[in-house]
Amino acid sequence: MHRGGFFLYPGHQILDFAGPFGAFEAAAKIAGRPLYALEALSQVGGAVRGSGGAMIESRAANDTVLDTLIVVGGNLALMRAPGEVAAVRALAGQAARVASVCTGAFLLAEAGLLAGRRATTHWRVAHLLQQEYPAVRVEADHIFIADRGVWTSAGITAGIDLALALIEADHGIEMARGVARELVVYHRRSGGQSQFSPLSQMEPATDRIRLALAFARDHLPEPLGVERLAETVHLSPRQFSRAFRRETGETPARAVERLRVEAAFVRLRDGTEPVEQIARAVGFTDPERMRRAFVKLHGVPPQVIRRASRQKAD
Repeated sequence: MHRGGFFLYPGHQILDFAGPFGAFEAAAKIAGRPLYALEALSQVGGAVRGSGGAMIESRAANDTVLDTLIVVGGNLALMRAPGEVAAVRALAGQAARVASVCTGAFLLAEAGLLAGRRATTHWRVAHLLQQEYPAVRVEADHIFIADRGVWTSAGITAGIDLALALIEADHGIEMARGVARELVVYHRRSGGQSQFSPLSQMEPATDRIRLALAFARDHLPEPLGVERLAETVHLSPRQFSRAFRRETGETPARAVERLRVEAAFVRLRDGTEPVEQIARAVGFTDPERMRRAFVKLHGVPPQVIRRASRQKAD
């Protein structure tokens, strides 16, 4: 039995709790036996009022030992009160795996659990997470990220994506697919939070091509030629290219270019990094290559997207 705890605090977002909880609950229904022992935890226990006013009964964290600790998102000021931070730090010290949903990443960061790690959060506050915790490598376009036993996920409903990934890690891909069917959600949402290009809507038929795309998303700053992608899924370059084209309608090189444009788009829209720095961070060898890719895919250069986002903010 896998023991999981959801850490709540005043002002938590209830869907950050209910979505993943429902996914773990569905796993038991499919398996025909309990797989996860779940409980709501809080600093002092008792009823905890969420952001919408709903009350969730919880148990005091104390010295609870967990297999998985999940910190939900919510009110940034209330979650980072010293007592909440201390409670999460203590729980994480005795948990085999730690995760956050949405803005829960801020509480993990405040507790020192994300320093030196890659992490994501809701796209609207990703720039703030990076600004306030510079030791964290924030990657705003991911639905979820796992880095050395610490998992973070994007906004609100991404908690379900996170739970599906945790279930897959614990019980295999078929169980995760079954839970997704039970919840009537996608097993794996392609693309990142930007969700704007046709590539983000692709659902390759085989795990090999999905894994290759996931590998590419996680290694955008690095060289991603056909040989390297093929090697990650144990195919020859020729076999891989044919399979990739057949399942996606794209060449691997074209798909990687689109992924890099997606990642750059989010950074341009939601951050203040120089264009040259963004180009390097997402794997374009120079800003001119990124400019040509943007013009080809969107009809405008990166600077136009940056100006438009600033004008909207003003």
